[in-house]
Amino acid sequence: MRSRLLTVTALAALAALALGGCSSETDTLSDTEAAAAAAGDSSWPRTVEHGAGETEISAAPLRIVSVSPSITGSLLAIDAPLVGSAATTVSPLSDDKGFFTQWADAADEAGVEVVYGDLELDLDAVDLFEPDLIIGSVNGGDATLEAYDQLSEIAPTVLLDYGTVTWQELTTELGTITGLEEQAAATIAEYDDWVAAQAEKIMLPEQPVTAAVYMGADGVWAFGADSPQARLLTALGFTYEAAAEAFRSEQTGANGVDILSAENAASGLAGSRTLFLVAMGGGDPVSAFVGDPLLVNQPAVAADRVHSLGTESFRLDYFSAKNTTQLIVDTFSE
Repeated sequence: MRSRLLTVTALAALAALALGGCSSETDTLSDTEAAAAAAGDSSWPRTVEHGAGETEISAAPLRIVSVSPSITGSLLAIDAPLVGSAATTVSPLSDDKGFFTQWADAADEAGVEVVYGDLELDLDAVDLFEPDLIIGSVNGGDATLEAYDQLSEIAPTVLLDYGTVTWQELTTELGTITGLEEQAAATIAEYDDWVAAQAEKIMLPEQPVTAAVYMGADGVWAFGADSPQARLLTALGFTYEAAAEAFRSEQTGANGVDILSAENAASGLAGSRTLFLVAMGGGDPVSAFVGDPLLVNQPAVAADRVHSLGTESFRLDYFSAKNTTQLIVDTFSE
């Protein structure tokens, strides 16, 4: 890292010498503004406000490193110049490198390499990729907020809060950060058109519906009405029912989910006539849920209307949203 910084400093000094005889107008510009003006692109530099502060990006990035696997998919969806990504722990949700299954093929096709594995931040490994932009997260298991200053010494760094926005909002934000606004808008428009076409293929089960994660003895995480999962189901024509407020725990779970204790799960979900379960740990969560004696009288359980929402639906991006939608269409096709 140190050698790169010295090299950059030396180049900057040479550039300053070469520009020593330029006009007084140029002298009033910052280095980054002058570089953008010379490139003929008035949209750069741009200053981005994000979860860790404010960052100036001097020019359209050409070598992006993602230190948040949860954001990598959205970067791939807009064809961002991604050269490397952190990888998560290998599990049923990932390939053998630790790339999430929903975007692993797209990453391989784009030549994206693993920067480090098991979500164990490696600053030296990030530096070896010589990024001109680093994108990460301020929340979740892949958060790197504590290392923001060190990452910023390597390259301009932007840390985002992906836990409180939809994947469409995150994609739009990434488009602004990378200068790929048009690609972001086109990606979302293509998805919307595709989902509308898929909705026509579905025969809706009894409504309303709720999406949740079954946690066994720890109860149920039920997605709220504003969650990405609820919005996906609503876009397909489902009527969404959040868990009854009176039975929710005061504690809030990841991504704003409502927590129901094991004892309150059946009552909290009583308003739902069809349930979707996110297979966060892989496998089929339906068998465990319907086999729980505390849930046997829940309306959806009693009527055999509990369905898996698949393994990719906990972290929705362009790729996982499409895969989850396809699973729903396969389940309820007319």
